Amino acid sequence: MPSKKQLNGSADEVEAAFYDALSRADLDGMMALWAEDEEIVCIHPGAPRLIGHAAIRSSWETIFERGNVNIHPLQLHATHNMLTAVHSIIEEFQRTGDGKQDVHILATNVYVKTPHGWRITMHHASVANGKAPMDMFKASVLH
Repeated sequence: MPSKKQLNGSADEVEAAFYDALSRADLDGMMALWAEDEEIVCIHPGAPRLIGHAAIRSSWETIFERGNVNIHPLQLHATHNMLTAVHSIIEEFQRTGDGKQDVHILATNVYVKTPHGWRITMHHASVANGKAPMDMFKASVLH
């Protein structure tokens, strides 16, 4: 994973690196994507709000102790301006080996442009109740 100083791509590239870090259970790679600001926020499905690097790192460390996470972004609705990007995503959490159905997660990722490139400032995810409605799968990207 590139260092923070080397990761100067777009918000879309940071998001791709986020899902890549999830798939590899790469804690350092994951945390390199977050803004240096201590006001960063992460809310995992059904969990309390976490603020700051220490709390967020600890939560991802606990999640990654169980191994990689099979979450794939399915649909993206994005709004961007010069300094912020907000991505609303439908994620598919693939359960392996337990015979249960895949779960759909509604996630919002907020990115800010920093001197070192785009960084995550907020990740908020919740499990979609019931079967995902068909209109959830309409994708649009606004720039």
